[in-house]
Amino acid sequence: MAASKPILYSYFRSSCSWRVRIALALKEIDYETKAVNLIKDGGQQHSKDYASFNPIEQVPTLIIDGHTLIQSLPIIEYIEETRPDLPKLLPKEPLKRATVRAIAEIVNSGIQPIQNSAVLQKIGDEGKIEWGNFWIDRGFGALEKMLSRTAGKYCVGDDITLADLCLVPQIYNAKRFKVDMSKFPVISRIGEELSGHEAFIAAHPSKQPDCPDDLK
Repeated sequence: MAASKPILYSYFRSSCSWRVRIALALKEIDYETKAVNLIKDGGQQHSKDYASFNPIEQVPTLIIDGHTLIQSLPIIEYIEETRPDLPKLLPKEPLKRATVRAIAEIVNSGIQPIQNSAVLQKIGDEGKIEWGNFWIDRGFGALEKMLSRTAGKYCVGDDITLADLCLVPQIYNAKRFKVDMSKFPVISRIGEELSGHEAFIAAHPSKQPDCPDDLK
């Protein structure tokens, strides 16, 4: 019997969902999207049904191989470990792998959570642009320094890795929050390089089924 198609619970503009969409596209995994609107009805991620399989009530959730997985980086690592064919998202060499994970975590732990939708709802409309701008600018300052030492064509050398999957959605958020990207030439160059890659194009918010027409 054929395996069922993976299901990704996703919000078009969620950077965490976006990372997973890039990984699925790079690995050429066909999947079904189930949209979870983080704004509508107070946030559909808080529904009883969704919370029954994602207790922290966030996106993404990926159902694959009969398993229900949550949190973007563990999901991507599962995809990498169960589908180890090229492209490899984590290098084999331990130091390079640690470097990739460090860059990913600067975004995943040090920048994105401070400006995600749940935090911004508490900040309120009046202050959210200033808040997001401050924290992304601060995080990008650290990231730019690190990438100036590690980057080749991409974040770590000349191969696309987990670090790149985290970087691209955060650049999108930086622009939303009016961060001056001229201060970050290495980040900007890598982002421009990745923007033309077919997997990154396919995963872009504007290409998602739940993207509003006025944002496509």
